[in-house]
Amino acid sequence: MKNIKLTISYDGSLFFGSQIQPNQITVQSKLAEVLEKLNINSTLDFSGRTDRDVHAFRQVVSLKIPKHWFDLKRLKDTLNSMLPNSIFVRYITFVDDSFHARFSAKKREYRYLIATKPTTVFNDKFLSYYKDIDQDKINDAIDILKGIHDFEYFSKTGSEPKSTIREIYDIKLYRFKDIYVLKFCANSYLRSQIRVMVDFIMKISSGKLTVEDLKKQLNREKKISWTLAPPNGLYLSKIIY
Repeated sequence: MKNIKLTISYDGSLFFGSQIQPNQITVQSKLAEVLEKLNINSTLDFSGRTDRDVHAFRQVVSLKIPKHWFDLKRLKDTLNSMLPNSIFVRYITFVDDSFHARFSAKKREYRYLIATKPTTVFNDKFLSYYKDIDQDKINDAIDILKGIHDFEYFSKTGSEPKSTIREIYDIKLYRFKDIYVLKFCANSYLRSQIRVMVDFIMKISSGKLTVEDLKKQLNREKKISWTLAPPNGLYLSKIIY
């Protein structure tokens, strides 16, 4: 058996999240189904979990394959011919046996796409619309979130991680045509952390909350807002090893 690294893209709106769930179609279940038809029955290790309706540009999956699959281009072409159009295998490479898609990752990048115009039936699954965009207020908010913090009040309950301390290396706001993009880079994230942060940031942008509110919640003085930004604007964009 040889260890390989798959880099895939997918439309999250058509799946009940990335990870296996009972009686639900997920990215992992669909990928496993196709691999089994090729007599590849290995465990699929994803770099991270994405929620329902969250997309991926470059999700990474590691698994072991039989040695007779030495032609990775053929494997890639075969998988793409069998997978639905909502999942696309971008790259396949051989990796060292010690490589693990999740545990070997050093940084994880996400992008959140914000429409400045109301969405339509053609793009609503892939963008989130916010009426009020104040770049100065957004930049003030993201500066506060950078660094090492205890993000306990910025995560969805239920996952019970060993630690709620995370390091955000960078957050950037930039504009591409009519779309604003919030780019996040961190070592890892708590459950739904990015969506809670985006929701808080956009409430500051619209004047519903303030930077002082953000500081209080970040310092765990007071839980002010814990609602989630819509999932359809969120993309797992890159895993850095």
